[in-house]
Amino acid sequence: MQEIIDRLILWDYEAWLYLNTQWVNPVLDAIMPFVRNQWTWAPLYLFLLIFMPMNYKRKGFMWCVFFLLTFALGDFISASIIKPLYLRPRPCNNIHLKDITHLLVPCGSGYSFPSSHATNHFALGIFSAITFKHITKWIWPIGLLWAISVGYAQIYVGVHFPGDVLVGGLLGSIVAIITGSVFNRIYKLERKTATLAPPETS
Repeated sequence: MQEIIDRLILWDYEAWLYLNTQWVNPVLDAIMPFVRNQWTWAPLYLFLLIFMPMNYKRKGFMWCVFFLLTFALGDFISASIIKPLYLRPRPCNNIHLKDITHLLVPCGSGYSFPSSHATNHFALGIFSAITFKHITKWIWPIGLLWAISVGYAQIYVGVHFPGDVLVGGLLGSIVAIITGSVFNRIYKLERKTATLAPPETS
């Protein structure tokens, strides 16, 4: 068992070496710090929290409650339960790697495993995909692309290993599947269609 764990950790380091130190360029250097910044997406969160109650009334309000609950559960489990158990240093704080890390943002003092950014964004992206799937077929690729982009950015800027992001994404997805399925079972958003009044008869 220990041999399998050691092999996985080795693969994690090797993947990080390519993603953070080899496959880099000035364009991504400029973009990725914004992609992983939580404040970049604050306008989107605010829009959803206003749009949903306005358009779906009570269902929309409860969607916001479940949306925030999904975020809170994912963040609590990753940051307050799992991270204190593993205490894995970030690449930029690892004494063997910090000198070669392609670091584009402040490293921070928190631990690395799992990535709470990845947990939270996969949770919100998958929850949105599950609950909006009856409204538009495009929500799944949009939700997944958003979450994957944020997770990749965490590796690119030097604050997480790929394994941190993979486990964080898996955790967030599990939380979202649970909360999204419960929401759909109780409320289920429907596509809004315009209804035409029947023609008047003389």
